[in-house]
Amino acid sequence: MSIASGTDVTATDAAADVATVRLVNGLSCELPASSPLAKLLKSQRTWIGPDAKQRLRILNAAKSIAIVGASPKPQRSSYFVGTYLQQSSDYRVYFVNPNETEILGQPAYASLKDLPEVPDIVVVFRRGSDIPSVVDDVVSIGAKTIWVQLGIWNEQAAYYGEEQGLTVVMDRCVKVEHARFHGGLHLLGFDTGQITSRRGGR
Repeated sequence: MSIASGTDVTATDAAADVATVRLVNGLSCELPASSPLAKLLKSQRTWIGPDAKQRLRILNAAKSIAIVGASPKPQRSSYFVGTYLQQSSDYRVYFVNPNETEILGQPAYASLKDLPEVPDIVVVFRRGSDIPSVVDDVVSIGAKTIWVQLGIWNEQAAYYGEEQGLTVVMDRCVKVEHARFHGGLHLLGFDTGQITSRRGGR
């Protein structure tokens, strides 16, 4: 099989010894999972999520955010992000962690279904391998957007989430995205301490 330069493809395990290669035009074909081409395709990131303008619309439209995998430990990135969202946004912020009762002065919920409302965005701090099950949880409560934090990547889960009707953002920090869209970040990512109505994006 030949693949034209620039063709967007992804490979997913259809069986133990077969990989399904999905093309950007919607067609797909099967390859031996052990073949060099299948391994190459699986090693490459081919899923493309919402662009900057779309991410801005997602953040501007949201009124509530739930953080799955939230931690009460200040050294954890979820704690830092939760603090930022509480202090620098108008979102109603909910923390989901079955092992905690309180995080950042607010109740911690055992699961998404225990929240007092359906959040507009579910931000996820979990291992990449856990994302498919979180997608199922997000779908089950009727939420529309799953936002997987910076450094967490599961391409198959991204496609799966979209197939379930979700808007998927992956490997992006919701704190960084919110701050840069609202004038709170320097080009290199540092907090400028300034608030502006000028909207960025790329």
